[in-house]
Parts: sequence; structure tokens; C-alpha cells
Amino acid sequence: MAADTAVTASPEETLESLLREAEALKQKLEEERQKLNDVTLKTVGEKLESLQLPALKMRRMLKGANSKVLCTDWSPDKRHIVSSSQDGKVLVWDAFTATKELTIAMPSTWVMACAYAPSGSLVAAGGLDNKVTVFPLAGGDEEPAARKRTVATHTSYMSCCLFPNTDRQILTGSGDGTCALWDVESGQLLQSFQAHAADVMALDLAPSDMGDTFVSGGCDRAVLVWDMRTGQAVQAFDSHDSDVNSVRYHPSGDSLVTGSDDSVCRLFDLRADREVARYSRESIIFGVNSVEWSLSGRLVFAGYSDYTACAWDALRAARVCVMCGHEHRVTRVQLSPDGTALSTASWDATIRIWA
Repeated sequence: MAADTAVTASPEETLESLLREAEALKQKLEEERQKLNDVTLKTVGEKLESLQLPALKMRRMLKGANSKVLCTDWSPDKRHIVSSSQDGKVLVWDAFTATKELTIAMPSTWVMACAYAPSGSLVAAGGLDNKVTVFPLAGGDEEPAARKRTVATHTSYMSCCLFPNTDRQILTGSGDGTCALWDVESGQLLQSFQAHAADVMALDLAPSDMGDTFVSGGCDRAVLVWDMRTGQAVQAFDSHDSDVNSVRYHPSGDSLVTGSDDSVCRLFDLRADREVARYSRESIIFGVNSVEWSLSGRLVFAGYSDYTACAWDALRAARVCVMCGHEHRVTRVQLSPDGTALSTASWDATIRIWA
């Protein structure tokens, strides 16, 4: 009789119960982490001598884009830069002479991502067309646009892409909330990575020879570390209060820095499985659009929506340099492969090289 009158929980009640349980487990996990948090990185860093960084000076201005520059990537030859912009153009620049070498027209506007292949002979780009298109730069008398190849197609805009240590594969992130690994030659989907609850905005590959781990950040405020071989997220961080726009691995591969619309850059240590430092000031109220490491891993560079970029001492969590000059939001900061120059791209339609 009791079994007949038992009330079965509705799906909504079951979900609510599971969410409460998940929150309780999350809280318990955080308490266990705090027990091991005996000293902060900033406290340890204050014992070190402060960095005396000379002011970075603008050495070149790459001017010629007709619209907002949304993304850039340095070539492995340390000389060329590829950029993508709102007007649907992909440009290849010579950073030494500050001249345009090549213009490629894309099928749609808002080309949000571009990347050089490790060989330097291919560039990939995509955006609101939901696709990733690869252009060979070398060989033949034809224009690269005539030899283009569509490699990947998402169900929403393509926000970021990179080649994982090989010209034969490309990793993409999309507004459909997924990351995906594709075969460049056949356009076949090799692996899909699904765990984000909103748009994926940023990707970075772990700095190892194996190249089988990467990190992603998205509009669900989550930062996820993925194993390419299994397609599963192996670590997750959710300290940010707003969209995560940029993620970068430390050169050692043991930690990563993130930039968010909450105006804060955060340092997460993968071994400690927690946030160990944050780079912010009360006077900084605009979002972080891009982050980058120096070659040594001592400096964190960040580009902001208040038209500036700056450098932070990663250990002391102190700002050591501010780069002014752009006339609109800074969308991308990136170090040249040899670490001698920093490029900043902006909605003011320019790319500036600092050294």
C-alpha cells in the first residue's frame, strides 16, 4: 500500500536535488583546497626583487586594414604577421618593413580568427561564415584565394583556431559551444570536445612535444583543460565573473593565465588545481580581451577595452608597464616567436609592434 501511495519526484525536483548536491561537493572541494593554501604566490613574490622593466616603445605601425582588426598571429619565421578584420579581409604583413604583402578576401565579414601553420606555408581563417578556410601561401602562380580549402564547419560562428604542432590538423572553437579537431586534407572531423555551456572564445595548446592537451575558455565563465586523445575535459576552473576571452599556457606548461570581461587576469596552477594569483586594479574597469606570456614566463601581457595594453609581474602581481597609443579597444596581444617584440591589434584598424 505504501508503495502505491509513494510520490515520484518530478524531473525538475530531481535536477534541483542534483544541482544542490553538486554545489555541496564543489564547496567541500574548495574547503579541502584551502587547507593546503598555506601561503599566496604574491606573498612569496614580494620577497623577490621587483622588475625594472624599461618602457616598451612602439617600433612599427602596420596601417592599411580598412576596419577593426580582430585577430593576429606571428609566422614561425618571426617576420610576418597574418591579421583578420571586420571587413572580411585576411592580410599578411611584413613586420620589418610595415608593409602588406598579401590580401585575401573572405566570404563574410567579421573574420574573428586567423592562424599560421607551423611550417609557415599555410594560414587558416574563419568567422561569421561558421567555417575554417585554409590558404596555401607557397607554390604555384595562382593567388592563395584560388587554392583555398574549406576544412571545418561549425553550426555557429568560428571564434578561434590553431594548428596543433602539425600542418595536417587544425583545432577550432565556436559559438556553438564546442571545440573540434579536424583533418586539414580531408576536412574530416577527428574529435569533438563538448562541455562548455556557452560560446567558446579562446584556445591554447599546451607547450609540449606531444601536443595532446589544450585549454579553452568561454562565455560560460569556464576554463577547461582537455585531453585530445579522449575528447574529455580533465580539469576545470570557474573563478571568473564574466566571459573568458583569452587563455594562455605558461611556457613551462604547469599553469595558465586567463583574461575576462570582469577586468581581471587570473593565474591557475594545474598542479595545485586552483587559482594562485590575479592581476587587477581598482582603476581597471574595462574587460581583458587578450593575454600573453613573456618568453621567460615572468611577465603577463594583457590587452584591454580601454585602448591600452600592459605588462604585469606574474610573481608579484604588480603592473610594471602600460602601453598607450591605440585609439580603440586592444583585441590581441602576442609575442613574436623569438620573444623580442610584442604585437598589439586593435579596433582602430592598426597593428603596433613594441620592443
